[in-house]
Amino acid sequence: MIKEKSANMSKIAKALGCAALVFGMSMAQAADFKLRAVANSNENDEDYDGLVVFKDFVEAHSNGKVSVDLFIGTQLCANGTECMQALEDGSVDIYISTSGGVANMFPYVQVLDLPYLLRDDRVAETVLTGDFTREMRKSILADSDDKIRLMTIGNTGGWRNFANTKRTVKEPKDMDGLKIRTVVADLPQELVKALGASPTPIPWPELFTSFQTGVVEGSKNGITDIMGMKFPEAGLKYVTLDGHAYMSALWYMNNDMFMDMPEDVRKVVVDGFSALQQATFASPKRKSIKAYQEFSEAGGTLYVPTPEQKTMFKDSAAPVYEWFKTSVKDGEKWITLLNDEAAKAEADIDKAYAADLN
Repeated sequence: MIKEKSANMSKIAKALGCAALVFGMSMAQAADFKLRAVANSNENDEDYDGLVVFKDFVEAHSNGKVSVDLFIGTQLCANGTECMQALEDGSVDIYISTSGGVANMFPYVQVLDLPYLLRDDRVAETVLTGDFTREMRKSILADSDDKIRLMTIGNTGGWRNFANTKRTVKEPKDMDGLKIRTVVADLPQELVKALGASPTPIPWPELFTSFQTGVVEGSKNGITDIMGMKFPEAGLKYVTLDGHAYMSALWYMNNDMFMDMPEDVRKVVVDGFSALQQATFASPKRKSIKAYQEFSEAGGTLYVPTPEQKTMFKDSAAPVYEWFKTSVKDGEKWITLLNDEAAKAEADIDKAYAADLN
């Protein structure tokens, strides 16, 4: 009797499994809109976490009208320029990039890399969920002939901090002479120069060896990237938690695809990007706990600047703000907008403190 029941249960389970498979296949086949989403990273990255949340949300809440295929790595396109071109011509529907990755197309997005303008996570997250992102969306649409739509801005790796192989950096003067790896974009190079160090553009895959050989002596990265690439094994031993830039991740979508959807489906996609944004806000916070612990266990030294020392860093970075205003079209507009939105966020948060602490 037990064996018969077991056999029957097995048949039922198989039948249900087959039914679910058929249902899933029919849902995928019935999708009115099939989105190809690309992230040039890996499955350990916050970008992947965000896309998994987006895919699940959109497919479920659209009742199968939208399907999302994830392409993690370089299967469809290899870099920012190539992927943005694919996004523009419609061979890719969704793409994520840092500001540096698209600075050649939309130079003003580098405002997100300006140092020491966002004081903490709460301020950054408040700013990026508000009108600042909407204003940037308008500009990107205009500058791409309505082909590229900025959907949301999340996070990819927490905060950028200065790290090096030579010494503890407590003040800007401690940066003197250090060869700091940067991306090719102008703004990070201007920042490194303003602090007295030497900017050295190095491709990301070559950075580990460059630390080992002394081609570069430092970088400006988040702790999860540092530990993910095992940089302490290459000699990176000192991290200064100056938090000079929030590691913003800009999520784009082909605007023709978006606007071809009926309004109710567009709403689901917008809500999906909101869920993605929240996931990428949270993911680096969790991952950084383990990363900082592993860095210390690997013999690394963490230094937290005093408020006075952080002011020194900000004052030393002043030439970068002037460079942005004069070298980037509408640079002053974007700095003013970001500063104003940050000030509003700080005021709202301080008001909340007054209510929550008493």
